Amino acid sequence: MDFDVLAFGAKGDGMTNDTAAIQETIDRCYQEGGGRVILESGKTFYSGSLILKPYVELHIKRGAVLKASGDLSAYFRPNCGLRDEGIDRIGTPVTLKPSYAFLYAKDADGIAISGGGIIDGNCYAFVHRVSPYYVTGDLYPRPTMIYLEHCNHITVKDVTLQNAPFWTLHPAGCEDVLISQIRILNPLDVANSDGIDPDHSSNVRILGCHIVCADDAICLKSSAGNMEYGSTKNVVIADCTLVSTSAAVKIGTEGTGNFENILVHDCIISDSNRGISIQIRDGGSVRNVSFSNIRIDTRRFADCWWGCGEPIAVSSFNRDEQTPSGIVENILFDNILCNSENGVFMAGGPEYKVRNIRMRHVDVELSTKSKWPKGQYDLRPGAGMGIEKTKTAGFMLRNVDGAVLTDCSVVIHDNEDGCFGNAFETHECRGVKI
Repeated sequence: MDFDVLAFGAKGDGMTNDTAAIQETIDRCYQEGGGRVILESGKTFYSGSLILKPYVELHIKRGAVLKASGDLSAYFRPNCGLRDEGIDRIGTPVTLKPSYAFLYAKDADGIAISGGGIIDGNCYAFVHRVSPYYVTGDLYPRPTMIYLEHCNHITVKDVTLQNAPFWTLHPAGCEDVLISQIRILNPLDVANSDGIDPDHSSNVRILGCHIVCADDAICLKSSAGNMEYGSTKNVVIADCTLVSTSAAVKIGTEGTGNFENILVHDCIISDSNRGISIQIRDGGSVRNVSFSNIRIDTRRFADCWWGCGEPIAVSSFNRDEQTPSGIVENILFDNILCNSENGVFMAGGPEYKVRNIRMRHVDVELSTKSKWPKGQYDLRPGAGMGIEKTKTAGFMLRNVDGAVLTDCSVVIHDNEDGCFGNAFETHECRGVKI
C-alpha cells in the first residue's frame, strides 16, 4: 500500500517544516502493516530527523528532494543516554556511537530507501572553512545522514545522497544489507563525509554505485561503539566507480572487531588520495580478502589527508602503547592496474602482523601528478607514526611474513628529482617470493 506524504499535510515547498507530516505518514504505513511512503516529484521536502519503521519503504520519486534541516535542534539523538566519552567543542557530550542522525532506524527489519530522488544532507550548515582544502565544524561527530542500527534485510537503491555533513550511509550491526545503484555526491572539501560505512554488519552487497566524497568512499568498520554486534563479514563490493580524498576502498582504521570474507572486484578508482587501504590500528584482525579486476588512479590530494598517493596500502601498527593492533592475513590482489604518484606499500611492524599476501598481475606506473612532495610514506595513525621521507619504491614491503608476487611490473615515467627509487624493496621480511 502507498502512503503519500502530501495527504498527511506535507507541503513540499522547500521552506515549510514537513517533519511531522512525513513522520506521521511513516508511522501510519507501519501501523497498516508496511508499504511505501511516497515523496512526489517536483517538490522539496524540508525536514528534521525521521525515524524509519519496519517494513516501510521511503520512496523518493525522481525529481523529488528530501532536504535535511540546518538546525541541530531538529535532529534525533539516538545515543544520548549512553556513557559520554568527552565533550565536543560546543559543549555537547560525545559517545562512541553517532550522536545525531537525519534518517534513523533501530531494530527495524525490512526497511528500504528507494525511488530515484535526492536526499540532501545540507552539509554547509554545519561546517566552516579551516584551509583551502577542507572544511570542518565545531561539532563532532556532525549528523550522520543515514544511520541504521541492528536492522536486518534492508535495501537502499536507486537514490542520490548528497551534501552529507558527516558519514553518509552507516549500517551498524545489520544483517543482509543490499546497497545498489546509488549515487553519493559529496563535496570534496567536507571532512569526514564518508560514503558507505558498513560497521559490524554481515552479508553486505554494495553493487553498481558511484561515490564521490571527502574522506573514504567505502570504508568497512568494526567500531568500538558497536562492539555488541558481530564481525564485519561476508561483504561483496562490485562494479563501483569511486573518487575519494582519502581511501576509495578501506578496511579500518576503526577495527576493534574482526573483518572476514570480503570480495572487491570490477571497480574503477580515479583521482583519489589512496586506492585500496587496509589500515589496522586496534585489536581486530582482517582475514580472507580478495581484490580483483580493479583500475586505480591516485595522486596526493593535500597533506591534511592520510596517504601520499599509494594505490595499495596495507599496514598494521599499534594505535598506542596500550592498544596492540590485529593481524592482516590471507589477502589476494589480482589483475590490478595502478597509475599513481606512489607505490604499493605493506608493513606489519616488527611483530610481522601482515602475513600471507599474494599479488598477481599487479602493474604500477609511477609519475608526478600533483604539487606535493614525492618520496614520502604516510604511516599515520599510530604510536610514533608520521610522514616518512624516503625514496618511493614500486613495491615497498616491510616486516611482512609470507608474500608471493607473480607477473607484477613497475614503470617509472619521470624521475628528474630522484624521488622514485627501486622497483621492489623488502625490509625485515621473511618468506617473500618474486
